[in-house]
Amino acid sequence: MNKPAKVNQGIWIGIFIAVLLWSGIGPKDYPTWFLEVFPALLGGAVLWYTRDMFPLTRLVYVLILIHCIILMVGGHYTYAEVPLFDWLKDAFNLDRNNYDKVGHFVQGFVPAMVAREIVVRHRVFNYAGWRDFFIVCFCLGFSAFYEMIEWIVALASEEAADAFLGTQGYVWDTQSDMAYAMVGAIVALAFLGRMHDRQLQANGFVAVEGA
Repeated sequence: MNKPAKVNQGIWIGIFIAVLLWSGIGPKDYPTWFLEVFPALLGGAVLWYTRDMFPLTRLVYVLILIHCIILMVGGHYTYAEVPLFDWLKDAFNLDRNNYDKVGHFVQGFVPAMVAREIVVRHRVFNYAGWRDFFIVCFCLGFSAFYEMIEWIVALASEEAADAFLGTQGYVWDTQSDMAYAMVGAIVALAFLGRMHDRQLQANGFVAVEGA
């Protein structure tokens, strides 16, 4: 069985480090910056450690890099003050800066594809329907876990809480964050499943069929 084709590690690492350095130069708040970019740093370390024993498909590597960039941009400006989304707020007369909703959508979208790769390659499920149901539930659980981390940070540090939470006074922020993650997971599975299957099949991994 062939191993999945690797992305160009030099390009991937170069982009990751370049955006990380930019993000860490003069962020709005260094404690908030660290909290926001820590998942990207942890993810990068895990990918480096597993690069030979469990290399991922190109699609999943690219999605993870995009997710890391989104985290780093949010860390630099804080999720409530990303300039492009301030402009969108003013241009479309919105109530809030919605960059955090992009982040939570991607929080479901990207982990869904990572989870899909793992369960397909390990042949965890015999039916595609149960596989996808599990993945969506996993992404919801992951989102809920992240919301609990935000809650703990808010209790521990009132100073960093507002910037890290990015609620902007929206009372249903936590619930909507999880909803966006769920939608992101469903969209990823629906629109990227076939592309992902082609990359997996090219390397000897066969996705299950049926519901």
